[in-house]
Amino acid sequence: MKRAHLGSQFEDFLAEEGILEECRASAIKFKIARELERAMEERNITKAEVAKRLKTSRSGVDRLLDPENTSITLNTM
Repeated sequence: MKRAHLGSQFEDFLAEEGILEECRASAIKFKIARELERAMEERNITKAEVAKRLKTSRSGVDRLLDPENTSITLNTM
């Protein structure tokens, strides 16, 4: 039997587990980090230059680009 709305069922499962919003936020953060990396590559901008422009450290940029790093939230970004 073919299911037409498999995605909705998965979101329902995540909601039941109480992790839907956390998963959404992680997915958005991952996408933003990858898009920023891609833009940096296209423009040949280093992490050091990004850090300078953002008035932060290079390690701060590393944290920003690391989708696994939970210390950087969407609000921070």
